Amino acid sequence: MEGDSVKLLGFWGSPAVLRVKWALAVKGIECQYVEEDLSNKSDMLLKYNPVYKKVPVLVHQGKPLAESLLILEYIDETWKQNPLLPHSPYERAQARFWSKFVDDKCMPTVVAAFSKVGEEQQKAAEEARENLKRLEVGLEGKQFFGGDNIGFADIAIGWLPYWIEIAEEVVAINLIDAESMPKLNSWFHAFIDIPIIKELLPPRHKLLHHTKTFLQA
Repeated sequence: MEGDSVKLLGFWGSPAVLRVKWALAVKGIECQYVEEDLSNKSDMLLKYNPVYKKVPVLVHQGKPLAESLLILEYIDETWKQNPLLPHSPYERAQARFWSKFVDDKCMPTVVAAFSKVGEEQQKAAEEARENLKRLEVGLEGKQFFGGDNIGFADIAIGWLPYWIEIAEEVVAINLIDAESMPKLNSWFHAFIDIPIIKELLPPRHKLLHHTKTFLQA
């Protein structure tokens, strides 16, 4: 399958888009990247994702797919090299579980911790820390969620600490540290030090400005 048949519609500051970029990079798949202006969505985006009208959208051989976790699974099933999901059915289920846990539980409480104020903010921060601490269970006895090497869950979750660090700088609330979450903290630094992962991260200064604008909106 030729790389020029793959197109990705995205936005530079989207964690969901970053997941797809990482997965394609790990697989060695080249794609045509189309940057979207989310305040003025293109006809192409509205055509390819008429239901949610959101990025990312992966277009492969003319067929569009939306929703980042579903796109990761599609990428893994379509291109067999460098598998993202493990061979064991149980481990595959675990990778999906922790990926969904981050989307369903961690992300909403983290966003609330940085966007609320006063007592509501403190309550959200406490809940966010509890969820992040639970996430460490997925790293028990392993360097990465995927084991010795990064896999599906690492790619799905890896954006979270980077965005948290940025947001912590904006509102001065600490959610992850080496003392309270040593496994999660070690995993994050090991993951982010992988060259193929690091080179696709959005520039810190640009993301910091974007986060300040988002949180102050």
